[in-house]
Amino acid sequence: MRHRALLTLVMTVTAVLAVHVGYAQEDRAGCTDHPLVTRLPDFYIDGCKDEKFSSYKFMTPEGRKPVEGHLISISYKRPNSAPEMSGLEMIRNYTNAVEAIGGEVIYEGGYAATMKVVVGDREVWVEVSPYGKRAYRLDFVEKQMMAQQVVADAEALLADLSRAGHVVVNGIYFDTDKAVVKPESEAALSEIATLLRDNADLKVFIVGHTDMTGDLAHNLDLSERRAAAVVEALVAGHGMSADRLAPRGVGPLAPVASNDTEAGRSLNRRVEIVKR
Repeated sequence: MRHRALLTLVMTVTAVLAVHVGYAQEDRAGCTDHPLVTRLPDFYIDGCKDEKFSSYKFMTPEGRKPVEGHLISISYKRPNSAPEMSGLEMIRNYTNAVEAIGGEVIYEGGYAATMKVVVGDREVWVEVSPYGKRAYRLDFVEKQMMAQQVVADAEALLADLSRAGHVVVNGIYFDTDKAVVKPESEAALSEIATLLRDNADLKVFIVGHTDMTGDLAHNLDLSERRAAAVVEALVAGHGMSADRLAPRGVGPLAPVASNDTEAGRSLNRRVEIVKR
């Protein structure tokens, strides 16, 4: 479940890949890609399902596990004129992509893989299921969580920093267009402080991210001020040394999802820790 070498034509999670013009075929009317991940090259959407509240049984090492929430299923096909793609290549593209944004591979087998990623106040489960060499399906369940569950965890933060060099910190909140850390962020700040106390040599960047809404210069400034506010909260409220924390803001320039939908924009508004 660690990072693997990326396969040829590895999927990007920041933009929808264009269908190769030589094999273009129209998507099923009313169907679109999920904002978390895009499709593989040369595939078109053959069908989709969107249920505001439902259940899907995801494959895990212990067997099928039902997860309830907003269910989205998308079926993809590749025209017969396009080259074939192995099921393993389909699976690895998605497991690599989800791991790259801080997600976890729960299960990987010869016929399916299950992944999970926490973004904002949602826990998103994803299963990729190849069918032959020209078709696969993605099943998503966006699981709403209680607010008290959506906080950082020092042990998990360290694991992701060691694995990927960066990690999203869930549970840090700001009002819209403001750079004042809200009081309900205290649990997440405490976990960051624990991470730093337990790892005395660790130095990090605190990086603010926004969505694409509004003026670029304003968003860059807002993200920098939010990062600085987090650093100040850790220094003043938790006794952390300022020389171990460097605030930076990148605005909307490092998205993890499309900014074309609110679901995607909510994923892009975040605070990350980057190992120095």
